[in-house]
Amino acid sequence: RRLGRAMALDLARQGWDVAIHCNASEAEAVRVAAEARAHGVRAAVLQADLLDDGAVAGLVPAAAEALGRPLTLLVNNASIFEPDSLATATAESWHRHMGSNLKAPFFLTQAFAAQAPGAGRDAAGEPVARAAVVNMIDMRVLKPTPDFATYTLAKMGLWALTRMAAQALAPHVRVNGIGPGPTMQGARQRPEHFAAQRAATLLGRGTGPEEICLALRFILQADGLTGQLLCIDGGQHLLWQTPDTALVE
Repeated sequence: RRLGRAMALDLARQGWDVAIHCNASEAEAVRVAAEARAHGVRAAVLQADLLDDGAVAGLVPAAAEALGRPLTLLVNNASIFEPDSLATATAESWHRHMGSNLKAPFFLTQAFAAQAPGAGRDAAGEPVARAAVVNMIDMRVLKPTPDFATYTLAKMGLWALTRMAAQALAPHVRVNGIGPGPTMQGARQRPEHFAAQRAATLLGRGTGPEEICLALRFILQADGLTGQLLCIDGGQHLLWQTPDTALVE
């Protein structure tokens, strides 16, 4: 759904076979798979609850079997995004955010790397990774706030995992992240609030799914890129006009 749909279809347009994970939105995933197949590629739908350890363990093998070959790209996009704070967070909100945003990506990356092909060689004889992991993070990891506390902590962990995995899996697998800003209106967000959020970025605009897809394309084409976070957020993470700066002359 949402960004996942946009990325899956953009990959299909480029000739990638796609295995589409879903949890509750299986009907939508089936429609996306049908749209992907219209581009002449294989597409499979895999249902799994990312808070279920057994389901997570079976995802990579099932995807490879469905597509008929080892996987060469993993996009960790699925995410639970619910508000809480230091005062209101519970063991359940911690479990849900850490499970979907950090624990599942960790073990999916582990399984993906174990079956990924080794590095190849380019025309100059230098190693070229033939597999990639792209983690959908959040610009909040560079501009933390006390809102969405356990979600933000989990995404900070995913950003750390991105760098650690880039170190551990080189030169065979490249690992990078994308940090979206105000891209799509949230389920709990009013239209006027979303418009104001986009207008408040440095560039005075948000981004769209197509720009996230362009970032993904760049990551996949840039053989020398690993351990990086591309914030596609209109400069939101660089905002500096806070009340304290008004006191400086």
